[in-house]
Amino acid sequence: MTTGYNAFGPYLRERFGTIVYKVNVDAGFTCPNRDGTVGVTGCVYCNNDSFRPSECKAEKTITEQVRKGIEYLSTRYKANKFLVYFQPYSNTYAPLTELERMYGEALSIPSVIGLAIGTRPDCVDEDKVRMLQELAKDKFILIEYGVQSIYDKSLMYILRGHDYQAFLGAVHLTANRGIHIGAHTIMGLPTETRDEMLAMADELSNLPIGFLKIHQLQVIRDTILAKRFQEDPFPVFAYDEYLDFLVEFIQRLSPEIVLQRLFAMAPDDILIAPKWEKTRQGIIKDIKGRFERRNAVQGSHCVCYRK
Repeated sequence: MTTGYNAFGPYLRERFGTIVYKVNVDAGFTCPNRDGTVGVTGCVYCNNDSFRPSECKAEKTITEQVRKGIEYLSTRYKANKFLVYFQPYSNTYAPLTELERMYGEALSIPSVIGLAIGTRPDCVDEDKVRMLQELAKDKFILIEYGVQSIYDKSLMYILRGHDYQAFLGAVHLTANRGIHIGAHTIMGLPTETRDEMLAMADELSNLPIGFLKIHQLQVIRDTILAKRFQEDPFPVFAYDEYLDFLVEFIQRLSPEIVLQRLFAMAPDDILIAPKWEKTRQGIIKDIKGRFERRNAVQGSHCVCYRK
Protein backbone atom coordinates (compact mmCIF):
# COMPACT_ATOMS: atom_id res chain seq x y z
CA MET A 1 0.00 0.00 0.00
CA THR A 2 2.70 2.47 -1.08
CA THR A 3 0.22 5.30 -1.80
CA GLY A 4 -1.54 5.04 1.56
CA TYR A 5 -4.52 3.24 0.07
CA ASN A 6 -5.24 -0.12 -1.55
CA ALA A 7 -5.48 0.72 -5.27
CA PHE A 8 -6.95 -1.53 -7.97
CA GLY A 9 -4.09 -1.38 -10.51
CA PRO A 10 -1.37 -2.59 -8.14
CA TYR A 11 -3.78 -5.20 -6.76
CA LEU A 12 -4.29 -6.69 -10.23
CA ARG A 13 -0.58 -6.54 -11.02
CA GLU A 14 0.29 -8.41 -7.84
CA ARG A 15 -2.49 -10.96 -8.30
CA PHE A 16 -1.78 -11.79 -11.94
CA GLY A 17 1.92 -10.92 -12.16
CA THR A 18 1.42 -8.57 -15.10
CA ILE A 19 -0.33 -5.36 -16.17
CA VAL A 20 -4.09 -5.85 -16.41
CA TYR A 21 -6.49 -3.33 -17.93
CA LYS A 22 -10.27 -3.12 -18.22
CA VAL A 23 -11.88 -3.14 -21.66
CA ASN A 24 -15.28 -1.41 -21.61
CA VAL A 25 -18.15 -2.91 -23.57
CA ASP A 26 -21.74 -1.87 -24.14
CA ALA A 27 -23.82 -5.02 -24.55
CA GLY A 28 -27.07 -3.16 -25.12
CA PHE A 29 -28.61 -3.61 -21.68
CA THR A 30 -31.31 -1.36 -20.28
CA CYS A 31 -32.43 -0.83 -16.70
CA PRO A 32 -35.57 -1.63 -14.66
CA ASN A 33 -35.61 2.03 -13.68
CA ARG A 34 -36.06 2.98 -17.34
CA ASP A 35 -38.18 0.26 -18.92
CA GLY A 36 -41.10 0.69 -16.53
CA THR A 37 -40.40 -2.24 -14.21
CA VAL A 38 -39.65 0.08 -11.28
CA GLY A 39 -39.59 3.43 -13.11
CA VAL A 40 -39.19 5.18 -16.44
CA THR A 41 -37.03 8.19 -15.67
CA GLY A 42 -33.85 6.51 -14.50
CA CYS A 43 -31.91 7.77 -11.48
CA VAL A 44 -31.83 11.55 -11.16
CA TYR A 45 -28.12 11.78 -12.03
CA CYS A 46 -28.06 9.25 -14.85
CA ASN A 47 -26.61 10.18 -18.22
CA ASN A 48 -24.52 7.28 -19.45
CA ASP A 49 -22.49 9.57 -21.70
CA SER A 50 -20.87 10.89 -18.51
CA PHE A 51 -18.81 7.74 -18.05
CA ARG A 52 -19.00 5.66 -21.24
CA PRO A 53 -15.99 5.81 -23.58
CA SER A 54 -16.91 7.08 -27.04
CA GLU A 55 -15.69 3.86 -28.68
CA CYS A 56 -18.01 1.79 -26.48
CA LYS A 57 -21.04 1.34 -28.74
CA ALA A 58 -23.77 -1.28 -28.48
CA GLU A 59 -24.11 -1.60 -32.26
CA LYS A 60 -20.75 -3.38 -32.34
CA THR A 61 -20.55 -6.99 -31.23
CA ILE A 62 -18.96 -7.78 -27.89
CA THR A 63 -16.05 -9.43 -29.68
CA GLU A 64 -15.51 -6.36 -31.88
CA GLN A 65 -15.57 -4.01 -28.89
CA VAL A 66 -13.19 -6.19 -26.87
CA ARG A 67 -10.72 -6.69 -29.71
CA LYS A 68 -10.65 -2.98 -30.51
CA GLY A 69 -10.11 -2.15 -26.85
CA ILE A 70 -7.34 -4.71 -26.52
CA GLU A 71 -5.60 -3.35 -29.60
CA TYR A 72 -5.60 0.17 -28.16
CA LEU A 73 -4.57 -0.80 -24.62
CA SER A 74 -1.86 -3.18 -25.83
CA THR A 75 -0.30 -0.46 -27.94
CA ARG A 76 -0.58 2.41 -25.46
CA TYR A 77 -0.01 0.67 -22.12
CA LYS A 78 1.73 -2.58 -23.10
CA ALA A 79 -1.04 -4.52 -21.38
CA ASN A 80 -1.39 -8.20 -22.19
CA LYS A 81 -4.17 -9.34 -19.85
CA PHE A 82 -7.65 -7.85 -19.70
CA LEU A 83 -10.89 -7.72 -17.77
CA VAL A 84 -13.98 -7.11 -19.87
CA TYR A 85 -16.08 -4.47 -18.14
CA PHE A 86 -19.81 -4.67 -18.88
CA GLN A 87 -20.57 -1.07 -17.93
CA PRO A 88 -23.61 0.92 -19.18
CA TYR A 89 -26.91 0.39 -17.39
CA SER A 90 -27.68 -2.92 -15.58
CA ASN A 91 -25.53 -5.71 -16.95
CA THR A 92 -27.33 -8.65 -15.36
CA TYR A 93 -30.73 -7.41 -16.52
CA ALA A 94 -31.47 -10.07 -19.14
CA PRO A 95 -32.56 -13.72 -19.30
CA LEU A 96 -30.02 -16.20 -18.00
CA THR A 97 -29.36 -17.70 -21.45
CA GLU A 98 -28.54 -14.26 -22.87
CA LEU A 99 -26.14 -13.52 -20.03
CA GLU A 100 -24.40 -16.87 -20.49
CA ARG A 101 -23.97 -16.14 -24.20
CA MET A 102 -22.60 -12.62 -23.72
CA TYR A 103 -20.27 -13.45 -20.85
CA GLY A 104 -19.06 -16.54 -22.68
CA GLU A 105 -18.32 -14.51 -25.81
CA ALA A 106 -16.18 -12.08 -23.82
CA LEU A 107 -14.34 -14.84 -21.95
CA SER A 108 -13.61 -16.77 -25.16
CA ILE A 109 -10.94 -14.22 -26.16
CA PRO A 110 -7.60 -15.70 -25.02
CA SER A 111 -6.12 -12.65 -23.29
CA VAL A 112 -9.29 -12.02 -21.26
CA ILE A 113 -8.80 -13.26 -17.70
CA GLY A 114 -12.17 -12.25 -16.31
CA LEU A 115 -15.18 -9.97 -16.16
CA ALA A 116 -16.27 -6.90 -14.24
CA ILE A 117 -20.06 -6.58 -14.31
CA GLY A 118 -21.78 -3.37 -13.28
CA THR A 119 -25.39 -3.84 -12.19
CA ARG A 120 -28.15 -3.02 -9.72
CA PRO A 121 -28.77 -5.15 -6.62
CA ASP A 122 -32.35 -5.78 -7.73
CA CYS A 123 -31.14 -7.37 -10.98
CA VAL A 124 -29.67 -10.61 -9.62
CA ASP A 125 -31.20 -13.82 -8.39
CA GLU A 126 -30.05 -17.28 -7.34
CA ASP A 127 -29.79 -18.63 -10.91
CA LYS A 128 -27.69 -15.70 -12.12
CA VAL A 129 -25.41 -15.84 -9.12
CA ARG A 130 -24.99 -19.60 -9.53
CA MET A 131 -23.98 -19.06 -13.17
CA LEU A 132 -21.38 -16.47 -12.10
CA GLN A 133 -20.17 -18.88 -9.44
CA GLU A 134 -19.45 -21.45 -12.14
CA LEU A 135 -17.54 -18.89 -14.23
CA ALA A 136 -15.56 -17.86 -11.15
CA LYS A 137 -14.08 -21.34 -10.83
CA ASP A 138 -11.79 -20.55 -13.78
CA LYS A 139 -11.95 -16.76 -14.25
CA PHE A 140 -11.80 -13.58 -12.19
CA ILE A 141 -15.44 -12.52 -11.82
CA LEU A 142 -16.24 -9.19 -10.18
CA ILE A 143 -19.83 -8.04 -9.82
CA GLU A 144 -20.16 -4.35 -9.00
CA TYR A 145 -23.40 -3.42 -7.26
CA GLY A 146 -24.57 0.17 -7.33
CA VAL A 147 -25.52 1.00 -3.76
CA GLN A 148 -24.96 4.78 -4.14
CA SER A 149 -26.02 5.37 -0.51
CA ILE A 150 -26.82 3.34 2.60
CA TYR A 151 -29.64 5.75 3.47
CA ASP A 152 -33.13 5.10 2.17
CA LYS A 153 -33.89 8.84 2.29
CA SER A 154 -31.11 9.36 -0.27
CA LEU A 155 -32.18 6.43 -2.44
CA MET A 156 -35.66 7.95 -2.56
CA TYR A 157 -34.22 11.37 -3.46
CA ILE A 158 -32.27 9.96 -6.40
CA LEU A 159 -35.29 7.87 -7.53
CA ARG A 160 -33.20 4.74 -7.27
CA GLY A 161 -36.15 2.35 -7.25
CA HIS A 162 -34.83 0.08 -4.50
CA ASP A 163 -33.90 0.43 -0.86
CA TYR A 164 -30.68 -0.33 1.02
CA GLN A 165 -32.02 -3.72 2.07
CA ALA A 166 -32.00 -4.77 -1.59
CA PHE A 167 -28.26 -4.10 -1.71
CA LEU A 168 -27.66 -6.07 1.49
CA GLY A 169 -29.68 -8.96 0.07
CA ALA A 170 -27.68 -9.02 -3.16
CA VAL A 171 -24.35 -8.88 -1.31
CA HIS A 172 -25.25 -11.73 1.01
CA LEU A 173 -26.63 -13.79 -1.90
CA THR A 174 -23.31 -13.38 -3.70
CA ALA A 175 -20.92 -13.77 -0.76
CA ASN A 176 -18.77 -16.87 -0.17
CA ARG A 177 -19.25 -18.22 -3.70
CA GLY A 178 -15.92 -17.32 -5.27
CA ILE A 179 -17.33 -14.15 -6.85
CA HIS A 180 -15.63 -10.86 -6.06
CA ILE A 181 -18.09 -8.23 -4.81
CA GLY A 182 -17.77 -4.51 -5.47
CA ALA A 183 -19.91 -1.50 -4.59
CA HIS A 184 -20.42 1.95 -6.11
CA THR A 185 -21.07 4.94 -3.86
CA ILE A 186 -21.88 8.60 -4.49
CA MET A 187 -20.64 11.19 -2.02
CA GLY A 188 -22.18 14.64 -1.72
CA LEU A 189 -25.90 13.99 -2.05
CA PRO A 190 -27.80 16.97 -0.62
CA THR A 191 -29.80 14.61 1.62
CA GLU A 192 -26.73 13.69 3.69
CA THR A 193 -24.47 15.41 6.19
CA ARG A 194 -20.71 14.98 6.11
CA ASP A 195 -20.89 12.71 9.14
CA GLU A 196 -23.51 10.54 7.47
CA MET A 197 -21.31 10.20 4.41
CA LEU A 198 -18.30 9.26 6.51
CA ALA A 199 -20.38 6.67 8.36
CA MET A 200 -20.80 4.80 5.07
CA ALA A 201 -17.15 3.78 5.35
CA ASP A 202 -17.91 2.14 8.69
CA GLU A 203 -20.95 0.32 7.33
CA LEU A 204 -19.33 -0.94 4.11
CA SER A 205 -16.20 -2.04 5.95
CA ASN A 206 -18.21 -4.63 7.83
CA LEU A 207 -19.86 -6.18 4.79
CA PRO A 208 -18.34 -8.92 2.60
CA ILE A 209 -17.25 -6.37 -0.02
CA GLY A 210 -13.80 -6.56 -1.57
CA PHE A 211 -13.89 -3.60 -3.97
CA LEU A 212 -15.25 -0.07 -3.90
CA LYS A 213 -15.77 2.86 -6.26
CA ILE A 214 -16.21 6.29 -4.71
CA HIS A 215 -17.68 9.11 -6.81
CA GLN A 216 -18.37 12.70 -5.90
CA LEU A 217 -21.83 13.82 -6.96
CA GLN A 218 -21.74 15.43 -10.39
CA VAL A 219 -24.57 17.41 -11.96
CA ILE A 220 -24.82 16.35 -15.60
CA ARG A 221 -26.78 17.99 -18.40
CA ASP A 222 -30.06 16.42 -19.50
CA THR A 223 -30.78 14.79 -16.14
CA ILE A 224 -33.45 15.29 -13.50
CA LEU A 225 -30.72 16.36 -11.10
CA ALA A 226 -29.66 19.13 -13.47
CA LYS A 227 -33.23 20.47 -13.49
CA ARG A 228 -33.37 20.38 -9.69
CA PHE A 229 -29.99 22.11 -9.45
CA GLN A 230 -31.13 24.85 -11.80
CA GLU A 231 -34.35 25.44 -9.90
CA ASP A 232 -32.89 25.20 -6.38
CA PRO A 233 -29.06 25.02 -6.33
CA PHE A 234 -27.54 22.83 -3.64
CA PRO A 235 -23.90 22.68 -2.50
CA VAL A 236 -21.48 20.35 -4.28
CA PHE A 237 -17.96 19.40 -3.26
CA ALA A 238 -15.27 22.02 -3.85
CA TYR A 239 -12.00 20.42 -4.95
CA ASP A 240 -9.98 20.75 -1.74
CA GLU A 241 -13.04 19.96 0.33
CA TYR A 242 -13.49 16.67 -1.51
CA LEU A 243 -9.85 15.67 -1.19
CA ASP A 244 -9.96 16.31 2.56
CA PHE A 245 -13.17 14.30 2.82
CA LEU A 246 -11.76 11.46 0.74
CA VAL A 247 -8.67 11.02 2.93
CA GLU A 248 -10.82 10.89 6.06
CA PHE A 249 -13.27 8.44 4.44
CA ILE A 250 -10.53 6.08 3.31
CA GLN A 251 -8.88 6.13 6.74
CA ARG A 252 -12.18 4.81 8.12
CA LEU A 253 -12.42 2.13 5.43
CA SER A 254 -11.27 -1.45 5.90
CA PRO A 255 -7.71 -1.90 4.56
CA GLU A 256 -8.91 -5.10 2.90
CA ILE A 257 -11.15 -3.22 0.46
CA VAL A 258 -9.56 -2.48 -2.93
CA LEU A 259 -10.33 0.99 -4.26
CA GLN A 260 -11.19 0.92 -7.94
CA ARG A 261 -12.05 4.60 -8.31
CA LEU A 262 -11.81 7.67 -6.10
CA PHE A 263 -13.60 10.31 -8.16
CA ALA A 264 -15.85 10.80 -11.17
CA MET A 265 -14.87 12.77 -14.23
CA ALA A 266 -17.65 13.54 -16.69
CA PRO A 267 -16.83 15.21 -20.03
CA ASP A 268 -16.63 19.00 -19.78
CA ASP A 269 -19.34 19.54 -22.39
CA ILE A 270 -22.03 17.88 -20.25
CA LEU A 271 -20.73 18.68 -16.75
CA ILE A 272 -22.59 21.45 -14.92
CA ALA A 273 -21.06 21.13 -11.43
CA PRO A 274 -18.67 20.86 -9.72
CA LYS A 275 -16.15 22.19 -12.24
CA TRP A 276 -12.70 21.53 -10.85
CA GLU A 277 -10.73 22.11 -14.08
CA LYS A 278 -8.26 19.37 -13.19
CA THR A 279 -6.85 16.51 -15.24
CA ARG A 280 -7.32 12.93 -14.14
CA GLN A 281 -3.62 12.54 -13.47
CA GLY A 282 -3.57 15.84 -11.61
CA ILE A 283 -6.34 14.70 -9.27
CA ILE A 284 -4.60 11.38 -8.60
CA LYS A 285 -1.36 13.22 -7.85
CA ASP A 286 -3.12 15.57 -5.44
CA ILE A 287 -4.85 12.68 -3.65
CA LYS A 288 -1.55 10.89 -3.18
CA GLY A 289 -0.01 14.15 -1.96
CA ARG A 290 -2.71 14.52 0.70
CA PHE A 291 -2.08 11.00 1.95
CA GLU A 292 1.67 11.58 2.10
CA ARG A 293 1.48 14.94 3.88
CA ARG A 294 -0.87 13.57 6.51
CA ASN A 295 0.84 10.18 6.83
CA ALA A 296 -2.66 8.83 6.20
CA VAL A 297 -3.23 5.11 5.70
CA GLN A 298 -6.36 3.28 4.63
CA GLY A 299 -7.97 1.60 7.62
CA SER A 300 -6.07 3.53 10.29
CA HIS A 301 -9.37 4.79 11.75
CA CYS A 302 -11.45 1.74 10.82
CA VAL A 303 -13.72 -0.03 13.27
CA CYS A 304 -13.87 -3.37 11.48
CA TYR A 305 -15.62 -6.48 12.73
CA ARG A 306 -15.26 -8.61 9.63
CA LYS A 307 -13.34 -11.85 10.13
